[in-house]
Amino acid sequence: MQILKAHAVHGGTLKYLRHDSVSTGTPMTLSVFVPGGEGPFPVLIWLSGLTCTEDNFTTKAGAYGAAAEHGVIIVAPDTSPRGPDLKGEAVADDPAYDLGQGAGFYVDATQAPWAPHFRMETYVTEELIGLIDAQFPTTKARSISGHSMGGHGALTLALRHPELFRSVSAFAPIASPTRCAWGEKAFTAYLGDDRAEWAQHDAALLIEAGAARGHFDDILIDQGDADSFLAEQLKPELLVAAGETASQGISLRMQPGYDHSYFFMASFIADHVAFHAERLKR
Repeated sequence: MQILKAHAVHGGTLKYLRHDSVSTGTPMTLSVFVPGGEGPFPVLIWLSGLTCTEDNFTTKAGAYGAAAEHGVIIVAPDTSPRGPDLKGEAVADDPAYDLGQGAGFYVDATQAPWAPHFRMETYVTEELIGLIDAQFPTTKARSISGHSMGGHGALTLALRHPELFRSVSAFAPIASPTRCAWGEKAFTAYLGDDRAEWAQHDAALLIEAGAARGHFDDILIDQGDADSFLAEQLKPELLVAAGETASQGISLRMQPGYDHSYFFMASFIADHVAFHAERLKR
């Protein structure tokens, strides 16, 4: 991996990194915060939302004080492949903000023109995890969290690969992408018209089917009640209903007055780091 820049913060080290990805066939960028001390440390993977790169969480969330306090590495990858790829060819994109580069939705695309590069599920669950464990002082215990599209990604990747993660949480996640415009658009483009395939990447439907049972004692969700996307796109009540059906713990905290911005995440990120640290160190 190439170190692009490094900063001292809260007694630890924050690095921006780039590497050539086998999964996406493109260069991928990420940030990694490592607390001070020798370690090893458990890992929290953060997945960001639509339009974001690795830099949004890194510079805006204010997570590193809590990470230093609890002794947790935080890894924040980019949200999609970007071009040109490793062969010098263009990576598919779309002029809309909710499809293409910056909008990978953490799935492995099966449809043209996305399939060659948009393989974010494999990237996160195989390549990124292997890379971090090989190059940083980790305990190999890890958790996952994210915001909006990244909240969808955190939930679905944890539910589809529960053996990889000790815990999962989310801020304002797209709770059921098969039942909102953002998800329907992205899933049609990336996965085709088979709604049965879509269901395999829908957190509410996965929880309802029992995917979390026996793996996660609780799933922490923070949602602002002043979020402009709440009713039409996010629908956290579907997670609660799914949890009730499956007897799965879902802690939905509706936060009065908070919107969809990083001011919301900065206000509650320490709670999420503590939630994961408790489970990572059991």
